[in-house]
Amino acid sequence: MKCKNAGRGTLFVVTGPSGAGKGTVLGRTLPAIDGIHYSISATTRNPRPGEMDGKSYYFVTHEQFLAMIERGALLEYAEYVGNYYGTPAAAVDAELDAGRDVVLEIEVQGALMVQQKRPEAVLIFIIPPDFSLLEQRLHSRGSEPDDVIARRLEKARSEYQSGNRYDYIVVNGDLDEAVRELTSIIIAQRCRTEKRIDLLR
Repeated sequence: MKCKNAGRGTLFVVTGPSGAGKGTVLGRTLPAIDGIHYSISATTRNPRPGEMDGKSYYFVTHEQFLAMIERGALLEYAEYVGNYYGTPAAAVDAELDAGRDVVLEIEVQGALMVQQKRPEAVLIFIIPPDFSLLEQRLHSRGSEPDDVIARRLEKARSEYQSGNRYDYIVVNGDLDEAVRELTSIIIAQRCRTEKRIDLLR
């Protein structure tokens, strides 16, 4: 889909509870839109088979990651199961300065950190149409025990409490409709007056 961006790109932050299907929605949306970049995170964990540095993640040492935190080089970061994950600001800014939109797919905690540092970012919360559907999706995966699912659901309830801090809520009940909603948001942001005011001059 060609919908030309004008000026500096827009930073889109997409998040939602585990089981909301945000990765699936993004996977269907982004390939159809020109001029949009999916941000790559930095991590201290070891590469898994088939993962490539600079494509899957930026793989760094624990010391390098802590140095990035110290010098404020990350838009957001978190520690999970003994490893750090975060978004390098320089890589994001390079894409934005080149006029390309950037999408971050991150956790709610990280999204709110980005909002503090980049208040112009567009925050999008992806949820199912009903919370019971979220529980159903997590159980249908068949990959986690009930106690882990219970913790994920508890976390999801907490994440829902931050929903009013987002600019948009995309409902992922029907995948095609969710893709249309997310695509519409991206196109609408590209058509904002401040993005195209130069065309009037």
